[in-house]
Amino acid sequence: MDKFSIMRVALAGFMAQLMVMPAQGAFIEDSKASLDLRNFYFNQDTRNQSAPSSKEWGQGFILNFQSGFTEGTVGVGVDAIGLLGVRLDGGGRSGKAGIDRTPGALFPLDSDGNAEHDYSKAGATAKARLSKTELRVGTLLPKLPVVNYNDGRLLPQLFEGGQITSREIDGLTLTAGKLEHTKTRSSTDDIGLRISGAARPTGSPATTPVADANAFYFVGGDYKLTKDLTAQYYYGNLEDFYQQHFLGLVHNWGVAGGNLKSDLRYFYSDSDGKNGSVSGRAEGYRSSGYWSAGDSKTGEVDNRTWSALLTYSHSGHELSAGYQQVSGDSAFPFLNQGDGATAYLITDRQIAKFLGAGERTWLAGYGYDFGKLGVPGLKASVVYLSGDNIDSAQSDRKEWERDFRLDYTLQDGALKGLGLSWRNASFRSNAATDMDENRLIVSYSLPLL
Repeated sequence: MDKFSIMRVALAGFMAQLMVMPAQGAFIEDSKASLDLRNFYFNQDTRNQSAPSSKEWGQGFILNFQSGFTEGTVGVGVDAIGLLGVRLDGGGRSGKAGIDRTPGALFPLDSDGNAEHDYSKAGATAKARLSKTELRVGTLLPKLPVVNYNDGRLLPQLFEGGQITSREIDGLTLTAGKLEHTKTRSSTDDIGLRISGAARPTGSPATTPVADANAFYFVGGDYKLTKDLTAQYYYGNLEDFYQQHFLGLVHNWGVAGGNLKSDLRYFYSDSDGKNGSVSGRAEGYRSSGYWSAGDSKTGEVDNRTWSALLTYSHSGHELSAGYQQVSGDSAFPFLNQGDGATAYLITDRQIAKFLGAGERTWLAGYGYDFGKLGVPGLKASVVYLSGDNIDSAQSDRKEWERDFRLDYTLQDGALKGLGLSWRNASFRSNAATDMDENRLIVSYSLPLL
């Protein structure tokens, strides 16, 4: 039986079980299920090196089920997600001499260096609700300043752990939890958590695992001081790597018939556990960054990052301008297993993240909603980022990126909701690989419940 049939049978069986359950009110009535389809073509062309380009094409299926909660003082429920990626074009073979393209951007690789024909993963989440407080244990897709799941390719990244969210006080949302491992966006394996720069113990063979951890703790909250002003504080701790404090302030202000949004962010990060000692860093608990030769602090997390982003919206137009400053010896630390990760930075874009030690980045962008011209569902945007002052043995290290995006969503007809997206980006640097990249995405969500 193929994986498509397995998914259909599994869903049908699960729905049949729901139908014969004793009446549980909102548990069944509030249940939702959908099948999200994502057709993804990825083309990344390296420009200043002989490294082969990446060209892959795949079809993704994302099956989501979300139950309601049972009746009573404490309501319980369950969510489930099933993911399947099918290869349409594998993009060559990794490591083969003389090739002009290599796979690995959308699919995991087999033992011969070829993209797998398909890959799948799944997860389930038990949940309980008391008043306005909800506990979730199992598969999580967190979107918080200190941890943010990645959904930039064919299938999303999944985390495993527990999280509690409380909204008992009006205007205040409190969140706390622990993550233990992740399934990255192009993998089916559960792996530990780490940051960029983590390595194998000094002198160990290549078969030795890279240092990681199985405990990332987070806590924090958002508080609406007024209807237009929200203050944020979050704390994250990846055991034996780093501790991180985040402060944020988001404000919306009506100006000249439009809206001016200001987004201010500040991160303070330092070492934790083994990362704070020379011996621990020799075990691989290291951060990326730049240190002078012989510096005993080499690999230790030491980072302060602040940014400001202003966005003005009016009559379909959107203008944005921002600045970000990274200080300290290390690069900005965040959960990064090396297979695609998201940092909560205004500079995390299609190709680069602009988070090197010492880096200063400014950005400017423009977007337009063509609904104002009678073409609802059509949107376009462009953004330019320029970073310099990156700490490095090479002087005057700098980089820039230009991103263009065009999106259209069908507003009516049999395929209402079908989304088409073209994302084009160019990246240039005097200390990294230059790249041009195109992503073509067709998406559609099919309601099942």
